[in-house]
Amino acid sequence: MSANIFVIGLDEENLRVLNRLPWAGTYRFHGLLSPEELQHGEIDFEALLKTAQHELDAFDGDVGAIVSYWDFPAASLVPILCARYGLPSVSLEAVLKCEHKFWSRLEQRKVIDELPAFGVVDLDDEKPVPPDGVEFPMWLKPVKSFSSELAFKAENEREFADAVAEIRAGVGRVGEPFGYVLQQVELPPEIAEVGGAACLAEEALHGVQAAIEGYVYHGEVVVYGALDSINYTGSSSFLRHQYPSQLGEEPVRRMREVAERVMKQIGYDNATFSIEFFCDPESGQVALLEINPRHSQSHAELFEFVDGVANHEIMVRLGLGQDPGRRPTKGKYEIAAKWYLRRFEDGVVTRVPTPEEIAAVQERIDGTQVEIIPEVGQRLSDLPEQDSYSFELAHLFVAGHTEDEMVQKYEACVAALPFEFDEG
Repeated sequence: MSANIFVIGLDEENLRVLNRLPWAGTYRFHGLLSPEELQHGEIDFEALLKTAQHELDAFDGDVGAIVSYWDFPAASLVPILCARYGLPSVSLEAVLKCEHKFWSRLEQRKVIDELPAFGVVDLDDEKPVPPDGVEFPMWLKPVKSFSSELAFKAENEREFADAVAEIRAGVGRVGEPFGYVLQQVELPPEIAEVGGAACLAEEALHGVQAAIEGYVYHGEVVVYGALDSINYTGSSSFLRHQYPSQLGEEPVRRMREVAERVMKQIGYDNATFSIEFFCDPESGQVALLEINPRHSQSHAELFEFVDGVANHEIMVRLGLGQDPGRRPTKGKYEIAAKWYLRRFEDGVVTRVPTPEEIAAVQERIDGTQVEIIPEVGQRLSDLPEQDSYSFELAHLFVAGHTEDEMVQKYEACVAALPFEFDEG
Protein backbone atom coordinates (compact mmCIF):
# COMPACT_ATOMS: atom_id res chain seq x y z
CA MET A 1 0.00 0.00 0.00
CA SER A 2 1.41 3.42 -1.00
CA ALA A 3 2.26 5.94 1.70
CA ASN A 4 0.79 9.41 1.11
CA ILE A 5 3.56 12.00 1.48
CA PHE A 6 2.42 15.64 1.61
CA VAL A 7 5.16 18.02 0.48
CA ILE A 8 4.72 21.67 1.44
CA GLY A 9 5.64 23.80 -1.57
CA LEU A 10 5.94 20.90 -4.03
CA ASP A 11 7.00 22.03 -7.51
CA GLU A 12 7.49 20.19 -10.79
CA GLU A 13 11.28 19.92 -10.65
CA ASN A 14 11.34 18.52 -7.12
CA LEU A 15 8.49 16.16 -7.94
CA ARG A 16 10.65 14.72 -10.72
CA VAL A 17 13.51 14.29 -8.22
CA LEU A 18 11.19 12.62 -5.69
CA ASN A 19 9.81 10.25 -8.32
CA ARG A 20 13.36 9.09 -9.08
CA LEU A 21 13.99 8.03 -5.47
CA PRO A 22 14.49 4.33 -4.70
CA TRP A 23 11.18 2.74 -3.79
CA ALA A 24 9.35 5.80 -5.18
CA GLY A 25 6.65 3.40 -6.34
CA THR A 26 5.66 2.85 -2.71
CA TYR A 27 5.06 6.59 -2.18
CA ARG A 28 2.39 8.95 -3.46
CA PHE A 29 3.48 12.58 -3.37
CA HIS A 30 0.91 15.33 -2.89
CA GLY A 31 1.50 19.08 -3.01
CA LEU A 32 0.39 21.12 0.02
CA LEU A 33 0.45 24.90 -0.61
CA SER A 34 2.27 26.19 -3.68
CA PRO A 35 5.74 27.78 -3.73
CA GLU A 36 4.05 31.03 -4.80
CA GLU A 37 1.75 30.99 -1.76
CA LEU A 38 4.74 30.43 0.50
CA GLN A 39 7.28 32.83 -0.94
CA HIS A 40 5.66 35.70 -2.83
CA GLY A 41 3.99 38.85 -1.53
CA GLU A 42 2.72 39.24 2.02
CA ILE A 43 2.90 36.13 4.21
CA ASP A 44 -0.22 35.38 6.25
CA PHE A 45 0.96 32.47 8.39
CA GLU A 46 -2.42 31.87 10.03
CA ALA A 47 -4.14 31.74 6.63
CA LEU A 48 -1.50 29.34 5.26
CA LEU A 49 -1.94 27.08 8.28
CA LYS A 50 -5.73 27.03 7.91
CA THR A 51 -5.50 26.32 4.17
CA ALA A 52 -3.10 23.43 4.76
CA GLN A 53 -5.31 21.96 7.49
CA HIS A 54 -8.38 22.23 5.27
CA GLU A 55 -6.61 20.36 2.45
CA LEU A 56 -5.39 17.64 4.82
CA ASP A 57 -8.79 17.24 6.48
CA ALA A 58 -10.46 16.95 3.07
CA PHE A 59 -8.01 14.27 1.88
CA ASP A 60 -9.65 10.89 1.34
CA GLY A 61 -6.99 8.63 2.79
CA ASP A 62 -4.31 8.34 5.43
CA VAL A 63 -1.69 11.06 5.73
CA GLY A 64 1.63 9.23 6.01
CA ALA A 65 4.01 12.18 6.33
CA ILE A 66 4.22 15.97 6.02
CA VAL A 67 7.61 17.27 4.86
CA SER A 68 9.27 20.22 3.15
CA TYR A 69 12.61 21.39 1.80
CA TRP A 70 11.67 25.12 1.95
CA ASP A 71 12.69 27.81 4.43
CA PHE A 72 10.16 29.83 6.47
CA PRO A 73 7.18 29.65 6.51
CA ALA A 74 7.25 26.01 5.33
CA ALA A 75 9.90 24.92 7.85
CA SER A 76 7.68 26.17 10.70
CA LEU A 77 4.45 24.78 9.22
CA VAL A 78 5.84 21.21 9.19
CA PRO A 79 6.20 20.69 12.97
CA ILE A 80 2.88 22.44 13.71
CA LEU A 81 0.96 20.29 11.22
CA CYS A 82 2.78 17.08 12.18
CA ALA A 83 1.92 17.67 15.85
CA ARG A 84 -1.76 18.13 14.96
CA TYR A 85 -1.90 14.97 12.85
CA GLY A 86 0.26 12.79 15.13
CA LEU A 87 3.14 12.42 12.67
CA PRO A 88 6.91 12.22 13.34
CA SER A 89 8.70 15.56 13.18
CA VAL A 90 11.16 17.92 14.79
CA SER A 91 9.74 20.27 17.44
CA LEU A 92 8.69 23.80 16.52
CA GLU A 93 10.94 25.21 19.26
CA ALA A 94 14.02 23.51 17.80
CA VAL A 95 13.18 24.85 14.32
CA LEU A 96 12.82 28.39 15.67
CA LYS A 97 16.14 28.11 17.53
CA CYS A 98 17.70 27.56 14.10
CA GLU A 99 15.62 30.06 12.11
CA HIS A 100 15.89 33.03 14.49
CA LYS A 101 19.48 34.11 13.82
CA PHE A 102 19.98 35.80 17.21
CA TRP A 103 18.41 32.95 19.21
CA SER A 104 20.50 30.51 17.21
CA ARG A 105 23.70 32.41 18.05
CA LEU A 106 22.84 32.42 21.75
CA GLU A 107 22.34 28.64 21.69
CA GLN A 108 25.50 28.06 19.68
CA ARG A 109 27.57 30.16 22.10
CA LYS A 110 26.69 27.75 24.92
CA VAL A 111 28.61 24.88 23.33
CA ILE A 112 31.08 26.22 20.72
CA ASP A 113 33.64 29.02 20.35
CA GLU A 114 33.70 28.98 16.54
CA LEU A 115 31.56 32.12 16.21
CA PRO A 116 31.92 35.77 15.14
CA ALA A 117 31.15 38.68 17.48
CA PHE A 118 27.43 39.46 17.14
CA GLY A 119 24.62 41.60 18.55
CA VAL A 120 21.22 43.11 17.81
CA VAL A 121 20.83 46.52 16.17
CA ASP A 122 18.02 48.63 17.64
CA LEU A 123 15.92 49.52 14.58
CA ASP A 124 13.64 51.69 16.76
CA ASP A 125 16.50 53.98 17.70
CA GLU A 126 16.50 57.30 15.83
CA LYS A 127 20.13 56.74 14.85
CA PRO A 128 21.02 53.04 15.24
CA VAL A 129 24.62 52.18 16.07
CA PRO A 130 26.61 48.92 15.87
CA PRO A 131 26.31 46.66 18.93
CA ASP A 132 29.10 46.82 21.48
CA GLY A 133 32.01 44.57 20.57
CA VAL A 134 31.07 44.18 16.89
CA GLU A 135 33.66 45.79 14.62
CA PHE A 136 33.75 46.69 10.91
CA PRO A 137 33.58 45.04 8.47
CA MET A 138 30.30 43.47 9.53
CA TRP A 139 27.23 41.85 8.02
CA LEU A 140 23.76 43.20 8.78
CA LYS A 141 20.74 40.98 8.23
CA PRO A 142 17.21 40.45 9.58
CA VAL A 143 16.95 37.77 12.28
CA LYS A 144 14.73 36.00 9.74
CA SER A 145 14.75 36.42 5.95
CA PHE A 146 14.68 34.45 2.69
CA SER A 147 18.01 33.36 1.19
CA SER A 148 20.34 36.41 1.31
CA GLU A 149 17.50 38.93 1.01
CA LEU A 150 18.27 42.16 2.93
CA ALA A 151 21.76 41.00 3.87
CA PHE A 152 24.35 43.77 3.56
CA LYS A 153 28.08 44.01 4.23
CA ALA A 154 29.10 47.29 5.89
CA GLU A 155 32.70 48.49 5.86
CA ASN A 156 32.05 51.78 7.67
CA GLU A 157 29.42 53.89 9.43
CA ARG A 158 27.93 55.27 6.20
CA GLU A 159 27.38 51.80 4.77
CA PHE A 160 26.02 50.71 8.15
CA ALA A 161 23.43 53.52 8.08
CA ASP A 162 22.42 52.72 4.47
CA ALA A 163 22.02 49.02 5.27
CA VAL A 164 19.98 49.68 8.41
CA ALA A 165 17.64 51.94 6.42
CA GLU A 166 17.05 49.20 3.81
CA ILE A 167 16.48 46.55 6.46
CA ARG A 168 14.17 48.78 8.49
CA ALA A 169 12.02 49.36 5.38
CA GLY A 170 11.76 45.69 4.40
CA VAL A 171 12.12 43.61 7.57
CA GLY A 172 8.40 43.41 8.30
CA ARG A 173 7.41 41.29 5.29
CA VAL A 174 8.95 38.17 6.82
CA GLY A 175 9.55 39.44 10.35
CA GLU A 176 5.92 40.08 11.26
CA PRO A 177 4.57 36.61 10.34
CA PHE A 178 7.70 35.11 11.89
CA GLY A 179 6.84 36.99 15.09
CA TYR A 180 3.43 35.31 15.08
CA VAL A 181 5.08 31.89 14.98
CA LEU A 182 7.46 32.82 17.79
CA GLN A 183 4.41 33.44 19.99
CA GLN A 184 3.52 29.73 19.69
CA VAL A 185 6.42 28.70 21.95
CA GLU A 186 7.82 29.85 25.29
CA LEU A 187 10.57 32.33 24.50
CA PRO A 188 13.61 33.32 26.56
CA PRO A 189 13.27 36.96 27.72
CA GLU A 190 16.01 38.20 25.38
CA ILE A 191 14.24 36.71 22.33
CA ALA A 192 10.80 37.91 23.41
CA GLU A 193 12.28 41.39 23.71
CA VAL A 194 13.70 41.57 20.16
CA GLY A 195 10.85 39.67 18.43
CA GLY A 196 10.86 38.46 14.83
CA ALA A 197 11.48 41.75 12.98
CA ALA A 198 14.90 42.60 14.40
CA CYS A 199 18.32 43.16 12.82
CA LEU A 200 21.45 41.17 13.64
CA ALA A 201 25.00 42.49 13.19
CA GLU A 202 27.93 40.09 12.95
CA GLU A 203 31.61 40.67 12.32
CA ALA A 204 32.55 39.43 8.87
CA LEU A 205 34.06 35.96 8.81
CA HIS A 206 37.04 35.06 6.63
CA GLY A 207 38.16 32.00 4.73
CA VAL A 208 36.39 29.82 2.21
CA GLN A 209 32.74 28.89 2.55
CA ALA A 210 31.53 25.35 2.96
CA ALA A 211 28.45 23.54 4.18
CA ILE A 212 27.45 20.20 5.59
CA GLU A 213 24.18 18.35 5.28
CA GLY A 214 22.91 15.94 7.89
CA TYR A 215 20.01 14.71 9.95
CA VAL A 216 19.16 13.71 13.49
CA TYR A 217 17.31 10.47 14.16
CA HIS A 218 16.41 9.49 17.73
CA GLY A 219 19.05 11.87 19.06
CA GLU A 220 21.91 10.65 16.85
CA VAL A 221 23.45 13.38 14.65
CA VAL A 222 24.54 12.05 11.23
CA VAL A 223 26.43 14.16 8.65
CA TYR A 224 26.15 12.61 5.19
CA GLY A 225 27.78 15.24 2.98
CA ALA A 226 30.12 18.25 2.85
CA LEU A 227 30.00 20.84 0.07
CA ASP A 228 32.05 23.84 -1.05
CA SER A 229 30.43 27.24 -1.61
CA ILE A 230 32.44 29.27 -4.11
CA ASN A 231 31.79 32.97 -4.81
CA TYR A 232 32.26 35.08 -7.90
CA THR A 233 35.70 36.73 -7.68
CA GLY A 234 35.54 39.89 -5.58
CA SER A 235 31.88 39.31 -4.70
CA SER A 236 29.80 37.82 -1.88
CA SER A 237 27.42 36.25 -4.44
CA PHE A 238 27.62 32.48 -4.94
CA LEU A 239 29.08 31.18 -8.20
CA ARG A 240 28.54 27.53 -7.33
CA HIS A 241 27.93 24.93 -4.63
CA GLN A 242 29.90 21.76 -5.33
CA TYR A 243 29.75 18.26 -3.89
CA PRO A 244 31.77 16.63 -2.47
CA SER A 245 33.93 19.24 -0.72
CA GLN A 246 37.49 19.54 -1.97
CA LEU A 247 38.74 21.01 1.34
CA GLY A 248 40.24 17.87 2.83
CA GLU A 249 39.59 15.78 5.92
CA GLU A 250 40.40 18.17 8.78
CA PRO A 251 37.92 20.99 8.04
CA VAL A 252 35.19 18.44 7.33
CA ARG A 253 35.92 16.63 10.60
CA ARG A 254 35.70 19.91 12.54
CA MET A 255 32.42 20.85 10.83
CA ARG A 256 30.99 17.48 11.84
CA GLU A 257 32.04 17.98 15.47
CA VAL A 258 30.54 21.48 15.63
CA ALA A 259 27.30 20.23 14.07
CA GLU A 260 26.96 17.45 16.62
CA ARG A 261 27.45 19.76 19.61
CA VAL A 262 25.14 22.49 18.31
CA MET A 263 22.26 20.32 17.10
CA LYS A 264 22.21 18.43 20.41
CA GLN A 265 22.21 21.73 22.32
CA ILE A 266 19.26 22.97 20.26
CA GLY A 267 17.33 19.76 20.88
CA TYR A 268 16.96 19.11 17.17
CA ASP A 269 15.66 15.63 16.34
CA ASN A 270 13.92 13.62 13.60
CA ALA A 271 14.66 16.01 10.73
CA THR A 272 17.28 17.06 8.19
CA PHE A 273 19.50 20.14 8.48
CA SER A 274 22.21 22.04 6.64
CA ILE A 275 24.87 24.24 8.27
CA GLU A 276 27.04 26.84 6.54
CA PHE A 277 30.63 27.55 7.63
CA PHE A 278 33.71 29.59 6.88
CA CYS A 279 36.87 27.46 6.84
CA ASP A 280 40.62 28.05 6.86
CA PRO A 281 41.97 25.27 4.62
CA GLU A 282 45.50 25.55 6.03
CA SER A 283 44.73 25.42 9.77
CA GLY A 284 41.50 23.44 9.45
CA GLN A 285 39.73 25.96 11.70
CA VAL A 286 36.02 26.52 11.04
CA ALA A 287 33.47 29.17 12.05
CA LEU A 288 29.72 28.57 11.98
CA LEU A 289 27.79 30.97 9.75
CA GLU A 290 24.18 29.77 9.77
CA ILE A 291 21.96 26.75 10.55
CA ASN A 292 19.07 25.84 8.25
CA PRO A 293 16.41 23.53 9.74
CA ARG A 294 16.00 21.62 6.47
CA HIS A 295 18.17 19.96 3.88
CA SER A 296 18.86 21.91 0.68
CA GLN A 297 16.71 21.24 -2.36
CA SER A 298 19.44 23.02 -4.34
CA HIS A 299 21.75 20.09 -3.63
CA ALA A 300 19.34 17.30 -4.58
CA GLU A 301 20.69 16.76 -8.09
CA LEU A 302 24.27 16.98 -6.81
CA PHE A 303 23.79 14.06 -4.46
CA GLU A 304 21.96 12.22 -7.22
CA PHE A 305 24.85 12.73 -9.67
CA VAL A 306 27.55 11.66 -7.18
CA ASP A 307 25.86 9.29 -4.70
CA GLY A 308 23.17 7.87 -6.94
CA VAL A 309 20.24 9.11 -4.83
CA ALA A 310 18.98 12.60 -3.93
CA ASN A 311 19.06 13.92 -0.35
CA HIS A 312 15.24 14.13 -0.52
CA GLU A 313 15.23 10.43 0.36
CA ILE A 314 16.32 11.19 3.93
CA MET A 315 13.56 13.79 4.35
CA VAL A 316 10.94 11.28 3.22
CA ARG A 317 12.20 8.47 5.46
CA LEU A 318 12.33 10.70 8.53
CA GLY A 319 8.86 12.00 7.73
CA LEU A 320 7.63 8.41 7.85
CA GLY A 321 9.44 7.83 11.15
CA GLN A 322 12.02 5.54 9.54
CA ASP A 323 15.77 5.34 10.14
CA PRO A 324 17.40 6.64 6.92
CA GLY A 325 20.17 4.07 7.37
CA ARG A 326 23.18 3.85 5.09
CA ARG A 327 23.15 5.86 1.86
CA PRO A 328 24.41 4.64 -1.51
CA THR A 329 27.82 6.15 -2.24
CA LYS A 330 28.24 5.64 -5.96
CA GLY A 331 26.62 7.62 -8.72
CA LYS A 332 27.70 8.23 -12.30
CA TYR A 333 30.03 11.16 -11.55
CA GLU A 334 32.77 12.08 -9.08
CA ILE A 335 31.84 15.75 -8.57
CA ALA A 336 28.83 17.95 -9.29
CA ALA A 337 27.85 21.58 -8.75
CA LYS A 338 24.90 23.91 -8.85
CA TRP A 339 26.12 26.99 -10.73
CA TYR A 340 24.47 30.42 -10.51
CA LEU A 341 24.69 32.38 -13.75
CA ARG A 342 24.25 36.00 -12.63
CA ARG A 343 24.08 39.55 -13.92
CA PHE A 344 25.35 42.30 -11.66
CA GLU A 345 23.39 45.13 -13.28
CA ASP A 346 19.65 45.68 -13.55
CA GLY A 347 17.81 45.56 -16.87
CA VAL A 348 14.74 44.29 -18.67
CA VAL A 349 15.06 40.80 -20.18
CA THR A 350 14.50 40.85 -23.95
CA ARG A 351 15.69 37.32 -24.74
CA VAL A 352 16.23 34.07 -22.85
CA PRO A 353 17.44 30.72 -24.19
CA THR A 354 14.68 28.85 -26.01
CA PRO A 355 13.52 25.36 -24.94
CA GLU A 356 15.18 24.03 -28.10
CA GLU A 357 18.51 25.68 -27.21
CA ILE A 358 18.33 24.32 -23.66
CA ALA A 359 17.50 20.80 -24.89
CA ALA A 360 20.40 20.93 -27.36
CA VAL A 361 22.84 21.90 -24.59
CA GLN A 362 21.63 19.15 -22.26
CA GLU A 363 21.82 16.56 -25.06
CA ARG A 364 25.28 17.65 -26.27
CA ILE A 365 26.90 18.01 -22.82
CA ASP A 366 26.27 15.01 -20.55
CA GLY A 367 25.61 15.53 -16.84
CA THR A 368 23.88 18.89 -17.24
CA GLN A 369 20.49 20.35 -16.30
CA VAL A 370 19.47 23.94 -16.99
CA GLU A 371 16.83 26.09 -15.25
CA ILE A 372 16.15 29.59 -16.59
CA ILE A 373 15.01 32.09 -13.93
CA PRO A 374 13.63 35.28 -15.57
CA GLU A 375 11.06 35.59 -18.35
CA VAL A 376 11.15 37.88 -21.36
CA GLY A 377 9.82 41.30 -20.39
CA GLN A 378 10.74 40.93 -16.73
CA ARG A 379 12.88 43.51 -14.94
CA LEU A 380 15.64 41.77 -13.01
CA SER A 381 15.12 43.89 -9.89
CA ASP A 382 11.54 42.58 -9.72
CA LEU A 383 12.72 38.97 -9.33
CA PRO A 384 11.91 37.52 -5.88
CA GLU A 385 14.46 36.07 -3.46
CA GLN A 386 17.62 37.66 -4.89
CA ASP A 387 20.68 38.62 -2.89
CA SER A 388 21.46 42.29 -2.39
CA TYR A 389 24.13 42.52 -5.09
CA SER A 390 23.15 40.47 -8.16
CA PHE A 391 20.35 38.86 -10.18
CA GLU A 392 20.11 35.16 -11.06
CA LEU A 393 19.68 34.35 -14.75
CA ALA A 394 19.96 30.56 -14.61
CA HIS A 395 20.77 27.61 -12.41
CA LEU A 396 23.01 25.06 -14.10
CA PHE A 397 23.55 21.64 -12.57
CA VAL A 398 26.79 20.26 -13.99
CA ALA A 399 28.58 17.01 -13.15
CA GLY A 400 31.96 15.65 -14.15
CA HIS A 401 34.69 13.17 -13.30
CA THR A 402 37.07 15.96 -12.25
CA GLU A 403 36.62 19.55 -11.11
CA ASP A 404 38.38 20.84 -14.26
CA GLU A 405 36.08 18.83 -16.51
CA MET A 406 33.04 20.18 -14.66
CA VAL A 407 34.25 23.79 -15.04
CA GLN A 408 34.80 23.28 -18.79
CA LYS A 409 31.28 21.88 -19.16
CA TYR A 410 29.83 24.88 -17.33
CA GLU A 411 31.65 27.34 -19.56
CA ALA A 412 30.43 25.49 -22.66
CA CYS A 413 26.85 25.65 -21.36
CA VAL A 414 27.06 29.43 -20.72
CA ALA A 415 28.45 30.03 -24.21
CA ALA A 416 25.46 28.22 -25.72
CA LEU A 417 22.76 29.94 -23.63
CA PRO A 418 22.12 33.47 -24.98
CA PHE A 419 20.46 36.21 -22.91
CA GLU A 420 19.73 39.76 -24.03
CA PHE A 421 18.72 42.84 -22.02
CA ASP A 422 17.42 46.35 -22.43
CA GLU A 423 19.47 48.58 -20.16
CA GLY A 424 16.67 51.13 -19.76
